[in-house]
Amino acid sequence: MDEQRKREWYAQVAGLCESKAEEFALLGYENVTAEDVWECVTAAYKEIPPLHRLVNDILSLKPTKYMNWLMLQMYKQSQ
Repeated sequence: MDEQRKREWYAQVAGLCESKAEEFALLGYENVTAEDVWECVTAAYKEIPPLHRLVNDILSLKPTKYMNWLMLQMYKQSQ
């Protein structure tokens, strides 16, 4: 995925990512950042999807999916 385009899309949905990070903080996941939410949601995309799908994926992100993604990232870094 093109990094420049990815940054442009992030600029459009950064507020949503921040909101989701704040929601996670209320649920006890204090160390989640907006960038973490963005990376988790976009990790499965080969291309940037339509904006409505991106917004839906951010808003519907559950802590379990985020934690699974985080564990995979930690596992990949340890190898």
